[in-house]
Amino acid sequence: MAAPTLPVVLFFFALTAALPAAAQSPHQESIQIGLSTDKVTITAGFTGADLTIFGALEDGDLQIVRQGRYDVIVVLEGPARPVVVRRKDRILGVWINLESETFENVPVSYSVATTRPFQDITEPASYKQLSLGANNIYMQPMDEGDSPATIAEFTAALRERKAATGQYSENVGGVQFLSQNLFRATVRLAPSVPVGTHKARAFLFKNGVFVKESSAQLEIRKSGFEQSVFRAAHDYSFLYGFFAICLAMITGWLGRIIFRKD
Repeated sequence: MAAPTLPVVLFFFALTAALPAAAQSPHQESIQIGLSTDKVTITAGFTGADLTIFGALEDGDLQIVRQGRYDVIVVLEGPARPVVVRRKDRILGVWINLESETFENVPVSYSVATTRPFQDITEPASYKQLSLGANNIYMQPMDEGDSPATIAEFTAALRERKAATGQYSENVGGVQFLSQNLFRATVRLAPSVPVGTHKARAFLFKNGVFVKESSAQLEIRKSGFEQSVFRAAHDYSFLYGFFAICLAMITGWLGRIIFRKD
């Protein structure tokens, strides 16, 4: 068998040297978040709180880290439920509900924390594509036959009401990098935060381009007497409703006896 010629040997060594370079892919950044607990218990006197979420940037480009061109947006999204929005008009001196719009699967709460102002992170089209931010949540109307103007009006009213009650909130600068890889996010739990399963989501941006997303779940529950009543209302809805009616009738009867005039 003939020995390999010099050009063949040189080509072999060139190919062998190129393999490690080809195997080295560019930075594939990823992001991870973690919660100190997967359950939060609240009582009847709950007045709101700040929830801290920690995360890590993995395989980040050190040069981009030093230039501060990585951005993180963290969202805590509550359970989705149908919501009815009503519009009142004054008729003959009386305020009456004349029109309403029902939206399906609306997040009851939505809290956002960012490294910088939204306009400094990426383009509005990216937020819309990711449904990221309270103004970009798609509110699906139950009756899609209504006019676009009517749907837009009620959608804006729903967002304004959520923001006014603190259920939809933004914390610009609420995400801070503690080191080159670790960051901390602070999101707000409103006093009226709903019980149920909440989803924490972290979005990583590099030079204004979306890179990766990570998520974790958080369970919010009531405690004490409130939790017992809440559980009874859901597990024994018929008996709970019957008891509520009887209690209302007894209360009314006792009030009539106590406050009646002889």
